[in-house]
Amino acid sequence: MTQARGRFISVEGVDGAGKSTQLAWLAQWLTARGVRLVQTREPGGTPLGERLREWLLAEPMHLETEALLMFAARREHLAAVLKPALARGDWVLCDRFTDASFAYQGGGRGLAPAKVAALEDWVQGSGAARVEPDLTLLFDVPPEVSAARLAQGRELDRFEREAADFHARVRDAYLARAASAPQRIRVIDGRGTPEQIQAALARQLPDWLGLAA
Repeated sequence: MTQARGRFISVEGVDGAGKSTQLAWLAQWLTARGVRLVQTREPGGTPLGERLREWLLAEPMHLETEALLMFAARREHLAAVLKPALARGDWVLCDRFTDASFAYQGGGRGLAPAKVAALEDWVQGSGAARVEPDLTLLFDVPPEVSAARLAQGRELDRFEREAADFHARVRDAYLARAASAPQRIRVIDGRGTPEQIQAALARQLPDWLGLAA
């Protein structure tokens, strides 16, 4: 008997949208329903990916270098973590995936979307062999909300330190991606309290994932 493929959930959002706050809750919600879960992140998720993450979040570089390193980390992540987990029938909960490259390197940095798409095809494959999320939760907040949250005191990485117009372009690119794939990308209003957002997710996730409430 062929092992059923696992499900792949990615979590996205502009810096300050609150997605990181919800990841632990999402993991608990899924495991409470009997899901065998692998929780991971991008860039990162592997020893090599974590080293690349350190450079990407700290070192200034050309925008194409940035995109190539993001996809290099993603290729390693797919080979070492994502594909094996899905093949085992495990579910994957990933903090960011390729939508982030379209939003940050494409929208924020201005890299041509065709170049991002070419890297996506090369790294993720095509047709039935292509690996992409089954569901993406996009946490969205207005720019003034994300700016206020980022100003609350912790040390910021080089993406978080970018000017307001950068973050506005990132948000616009995310929302354009959501509009182009509404069945996969579900936009979550991130302006409420964590508890309010979790209550809304608890009502919607069973339908989106085909799980018991």
